[in-house]
Amino acid sequence: MDRVYLDHNATTPLRVEARAAMIAAMDVVGNPSSVHAEGRAAKLLVERARVEVADLVGCKPNQVIFTGSATEAAALAAAQANQHGGGFSSAQTEHDCVLAWHDTDAGCLRAVSAANSETGVMQVDGCVVPSPDSYSVLCDITQMAGKMPVQYRDHQTPSYMILSAHKIGGPKGVGALINFTSEDPVALLKGGGQEMGRRSGTENIVGIAGFGAAATAARRDVAHGRWERVAELRNILEKALEAASKKTIFVGKAETRLPNTSCFITPGWKGETQVMQMDLSGFAISAGSACSSGKVRASKVLLAMGYSEQEAASAVRVSLGLDTSEDEIMRFADVWADKLTKHEARAA
Repeated sequence: MDRVYLDHNATTPLRVEARAAMIAAMDVVGNPSSVHAEGRAAKLLVERARVEVADLVGCKPNQVIFTGSATEAAALAAAQANQHGGGFSSAQTEHDCVLAWHDTDAGCLRAVSAANSETGVMQVDGCVVPSPDSYSVLCDITQMAGKMPVQYRDHQTPSYMILSAHKIGGPKGVGALINFTSEDPVALLKGGGQEMGRRSGTENIVGIAGFGAAATAARRDVAHGRWERVAELRNILEKALEAASKKTIFVGKAETRLPNTSCFITPGWKGETQVMQMDLSGFAISAGSACSSGKVRASKVLLAMGYSEQEAASAVRVSLGLDTSEDEIMRFADVWADKLTKHEARAA
């Protein structure tokens, strides 16, 4: 039987549109910094993708700065706070790429995720928060982009946003910092002056082309309401799991969540054990964010939300994709229930 991939929050399968754009970009010879015809052809691919990413997140093309990942984009934004001596603050529930830069609880730049990657819980009501007068905001839209519209409350924007191509069906190894400020950020990588002096290093043209194509396709899927069916499947899955286990806790179920994400805790059944057992049965799931996989410890996100060490260590995340079928999630629910029954029998 074919494997079932249920870890889309970690990374998504490459969209056919992105694959086609990347293959075409491989035949473009020129360096986008060169002024000859071949260089201009390469530059055109980069600028086209910049427009496509801008259309997805609702910004101007010149506000898109291509990076090697959302992690690099977060570092570039955090460096601006340090550059101005105001510091950077982040809650314990933020992704490690942001939390790693936390240096004060009262920074001039504060980070907030639009949606938590482990639980799917929306942290700003589905909208990017405006920047208060007293501090600036870095908003991580990596999980929300391509699943929900990127909106701005009262037409206000944060100072920065970060996102990554491989979360929306693009390739791994390319991300973007969206800069809404009036000043260009001081580059972390120096020496080449690419990205209008904001990020040196020859552009990853193939990856950027795939990012742009994925952004266009993702924006279309959101506009056509395709994620509504995914939310229905997520709810069907949770009902099936709940029927099999009354003690299982569905994190954030009463809150607004990403349409595809279910994080659930079955006390006493370690998340890492569940991941391995389901993997051997043909299902790919997660015990937390991909950047934390392989680390045998309780989820810091769940601990910060008030769950106990045992509960936090007994959590798994299932994240669906646009092509996930009802048959697949029901097969998962049946196998999971069977594994739980065996676990409880051994523990008795």
